[in-house]
Amino acid sequence: MSELARRLVHACGSAVPLAYVAGVATWEEVRLLAIAGTLLALALEALRLLAGFDHAIYDRLTREYEQDNLAGYALYAISGTVVMLLTDPAVGVPAVLMLTLGDPVSGLLSSGELRSMKRPRVLVGMFGVCFLLAVPFVSPVAAALGAAAATVADGVKPVVRGYVIDDNLTIPPAAAVGMLVGLRVVG
Repeated sequence: MSELARRLVHACGSAVPLAYVAGVATWEEVRLLAIAGTLLALALEALRLLAGFDHAIYDRLTREYEQDNLAGYALYAISGTVVMLLTDPAVGVPAVLMLTLGDPVSGLLSSGELRSMKRPRVLVGMFGVCFLLAVPFVSPVAAALGAAAATVADGVKPVVRGYVIDDNLTIPPAAAVGMLVGLRVVG
């Protein structure tokens, strides 16, 4: 599967928080949907990693480094769900959108390069997209702090004991904390 197709699948996760924005679901319903999706992802990962369940979709959607670890989609589900459970929609929606829409844009701008820090043009692109996603929900200062935190989470790859921390796990919580700090400081 091409990187563009992977990015489009990534962006499909936007449907969950946007269901709230569109008035199709309440925030509680969105939270329940996110919990169900996370439980499904964890069950599939348990089957894949522990029982050897293999499917062609895994070959297309997982990267080489995910073969023996939780795949990015499970980390994506976990982090988005935790943020939606711990925050209100004004913070939870943009924090998740920064992952579902900002991260794919960043990935397309970086051309699949594996670097410890992304190039400046990619960082600027990620920040801009994330800021635009957040500013309809929070103050410009909170949007900027959330976008900056999401950009760092996306753009800098920390390594802990030889394991690269996947940005699918870090973007939503970093963005949420940045926006919460901005809301606390400025309102």
